Amino acid sequence: MNIFRLTGDLSHLAAIIILLLKIWKTRSCAGISGKSQILFAIVFTTRYLDLLTSFISLYNTCMKVIYIGCSYATVYMIYMKFRATYDGNHDSFRVEFLVVPVGGLAVLINHDFSLLEILWTFSIYLESVAILPQLFMISKTGEAETITTHYLFCLGLYRALYLFNWIWRFYFEGFFDMIAIVAGVVQTILYCDFFYLYVTKVLKGKKLSLPA
Repeated sequence: MNIFRLTGDLSHLAAIIILLLKIWKTRSCAGISGKSQILFAIVFTTRYLDLLTSFISLYNTCMKVIYIGCSYATVYMIYMKFRATYDGNHDSFRVEFLVVPVGGLAVLINHDFSLLEILWTFSIYLESVAILPQLFMISKTGEAETITTHYLFCLGLYRALYLFNWIWRFYFEGFFDMIAIVAGVVQTILYCDFFYLYVTKVLKGKKLSLPA
């Protein structure tokens, strides 16, 4: 454990809490991509199957359970409890164009050709692109609520901090995971335009809206 991983985990947790509170307090999931949330639920489910086979630490186990539980709670609120507020017309990204190629890549490029390892690799690849339906939805509507942008910022910050975590582990522990690093770089790059808009607009008190 190092400061970058810890702050990355806390940023990730903050993103999840912000999203859940936003939906619960407003009683609405307007502006939230249900498809992205389903992808994240798949990510956590396939990544944390090791909960059934090994124990690393209480912290590790608790965070994994929280991520899985919150992801399914979010999906439940979007597609069941507050379904009437879900904007399915704008949440139209074809997720099969992400899941199928990612699944094929996980089978071809992994650390070990075993079921758990392939599923773990699949989750790493899928997480790097899982936010695309949400970003696509924002591009279609042309704007996003401030609280939604805070969620996305924390999510992007988590991934950026994890890149520093990998650098730290390489220099101080001699640990290097090319799959996780490349996927993390791809995911961080996807957030770059959003980070720029967040800093230049949201942090100045303006609503995030895309140029016409």
